[in-house]
Amino acid sequence: MRAVICGANGAMGKLICGILGGQAVGKVSLDGENGVARTFAELGRVEADVVIDFSHHTAVGEVLAYAREIGAAAVIGTTGHTDREKEQVAQAAREIPVFFSGNMSLGIALLCRLAKEAAGYFPDADIEIVEIHHNRKADAPSGTALMLFDAVRQVRPQAAANCGRSGECRRTKDEIGISSLRMGTVVGVHEVHIHTGSQILTLRHEAVTRDMLAEGAVEAARFMEGKGPGLYDMQSMLG
Repeated sequence: MRAVICGANGAMGKLICGILGGQAVGKVSLDGENGVARTFAELGRVEADVVIDFSHHTAVGEVLAYAREIGAAAVIGTTGHTDREKEQVAQAAREIPVFFSGNMSLGIALLCRLAKEAAGYFPDADIEIVEIHHNRKADAPSGTALMLFDAVRQVRPQAAANCGRSGECRRTKDEIGISSLRMGTVVGVHEVHIHTGSQILTLRHEAVTRDMLAEGAVEAARFMEGKGPGLYDMQSMLG
């Protein structure tokens, strides 16, 4: 597998490049350090199977355009996308294979599956999602928390997210609360609390290091080999 890494000088980009070694045939980063190209135009056309993006969500249009130009799949690992950016992803998936996930961890993919299953067993329970990240994280709620909400909404289509509850806000029957905590150097903790009135079921995933995300992104890139145009995610990879 030959890969182009966008955001190659970032924390995640460096981890991915370390895993791929010589399979990283192209690197792009805005800072241009370590001999890395600043833009795709500076990099030029590279023969690659996949473009892996861990830069910033605002770059998704350029990443997808470059993947289309070189005939490669795209793995989008950034979060915080606007509706317009999500539409760009959907449009690109009509032409090329696109892997799009708010979290690249296999453990998180399993957590989403378990949360969906548990919510189906307790249709009247109160459900709250809590996510904790380091104090430098830019977006809230996290992409993973939104993935968990979307997973639950598959069995509760009427559910509405209440992000950052405050003030006069008595809980409604159909809401799912999402709370975001930012502190220290926490890599990532996600919890789903399901309260039936007589019992509480808590599902929890804790990221110990960021390595799991880099490993997941590389596995996603390998999963995309030979795939046709379409939109893929962690659940697709789990089968």
